Amino acid sequence: MNFNLPDNKYKAIVIGGSAGSFQLVTRILATVSKDFALPIFLCLHRLKHVRNGFVEALCIKSNKPVVEPYDKEPIKRGMVYLAPANYHLCIELGNTIALSSEDLVNNSRPAIDHTFETAAYVYKDKLIGILLSGANKDGALGMKKIKEAGGLTVVQSPEDSLINAMPSAAIAATNIDYVMPIDGIIDFLIELDRSYKMANI
Repeated sequence: MNFNLPDNKYKAIVIGGSAGSFQLVTRILATVSKDFALPIFLCLHRLKHVRNGFVEALCIKSNKPVVEPYDKEPIKRGMVYLAPANYHLCIELGNTIALSSEDLVNNSRPAIDHTFETAAYVYKDKLIGILLSGANKDGALGMKKIKEAGGLTVVQSPEDSLINAMPSAAIAATNIDYVMPIDGIIDFLIELDRSYKMANI
């Protein structure tokens, strides 16, 4: 597939997922090159009382460093930031991350909608949003906000998802740019990486 990506336009990627998404994220992080330029923000539904082992499990196969950020941490190029257990992860103007223990959204904390909406506000048309398998509608409104801000929206195809409620809700909420199986999403990220490197030769 030809994704027709504009050179160096995008500045960040947000990825959301719930049930059935952990292995997919592991595959993505194992495929993306270690010098992939854009920061990646991961918001995955996880058990709030289990704080250890999640980052370590992602790091085993990841080509890039994965961290749970602290509140007000500056955003750096090439890093992968995972929303900590029981905290909303928000992107702030001024190139920083904010953590919040505000009420649950869609019965979730971290909530994908919070991460996606705040990232859309900051990055506008320079954001790529990716939504994977999951069991509720969290992320659908966030994808709509990304689309309205001019960003690029990518959803795992419901037929390819272990649990299709989350992708289906996003497709119903807005006009998604790409609906693809996980292999297509990985190809998209490889092409994005290639386009950045070609533009900087």
